[in-house]
Amino acid sequence: MPNKNGLILSSPTSTAVTGTGASATISSKGSVEFSSCASLSLNGVFSADYDNYMIVVRHVHSAGGPYLNMRLRASGTDATASNYAIQKVEVDGTSVTSARYTASTSFIEMSITSDVNRSGQVYFMYAPFLSQPTAVRGIGANGNGGVYLHDGVGTHSLSTSYDGFTLTVSSGSISGRIAVYGMRN
Repeated sequence: MPNKNGLILSSPTSTAVTGTGASATISSKGSVEFSSCASLSLNGVFSADYDNYMIVVRHVHSAGGPYLNMRLRASGTDATASNYAIQKVEVDGTSVTSARYTASTSFIEMSITSDVNRSGQVYFMYAPFLSQPTAVRGIGANGNGGVYLHDGVGTHSLSTSYDGFTLTVSSGSISGRIAVYGMRN
């Protein structure tokens, strides 16, 4: 059978959540439905099968307009040291802001909105399982006063193999669905 190119859903081997009443359920197809999570970890989604991944997340936030952050994870433990860097641009109406953070403890700081509007992001993760530095690009949209755009990139400087990641919110909780796809080429 010929090798087919495309996106292949990568089902996590397990999940971990924090937050009051938090839950996460892996569907029979491999996506994850989550609820009331202050943090959501997906384990075993990165492997030697693929070098690069696409992560698609749709969610609502419990209240306000906090930030969604991401950390790499290996064997059920987050990489929390200051080895991340972030460069981001945010657009709200005609206002454009940008920021750069180095020696950070997570990457891709995405702004998200309250439960009256849905937020969504797509992340492209480059070489998380390979024992080399990892890069990510994320783009997000939400309904903050109409429409809000966030575009960011991040790097993690260690040459470590990671098999998963954790999403955290700066306040409140998120609920929604997430899917991780390995990119076969």
